[in-house]
Amino acid sequence: MSDTEPIKFQPRQGLKASIGAPQSVSGIMVVPTTTLVRFDRAELNTILRLYGRMVASGEWRDYAIDLLRDRAVFSIFRRASEVPIYRVEKDPRLARKQGPYSVVAATGLILKRGHELDRVLRVLDKGFYVVGD
Repeated sequence: MSDTEPIKFQPRQGLKASIGAPQSVSGIMVVPTTTLVRFDRAELNTILRLYGRMVASGEWRDYAIDLLRDRAVFSIFRRASEVPIYRVEKDPRLARKQGPYSVVAATGLILKRGHELDRVLRVLDKGFYVVGD
């Protein structure tokens, strides 16, 4: 096996394989990635662009990404040992209602929700915007 060849896990014989259910292969829990909600590359670029500006200004220091079955969460920390001050959440179940993206404060208050990620993230950006023509 070479260093660049990917590791392929094969399920044990005799185990029933159900789609979307975690399976134990050789003592390692394997969760199929198709069941997890995740941010795509464009969404992560948008979030990380804002995150980079806020780190450069000294307001934010750390982040965490949680990929869950029902939503994806990008948590923003002021210090690594604290609770997140903001969470950017993507919940596809709300895509036809209020929009899949939301920004939630540390208290649980939803600051902004919508269909477009860049508009939702404006609530966190301290920059100046032109209001009218």
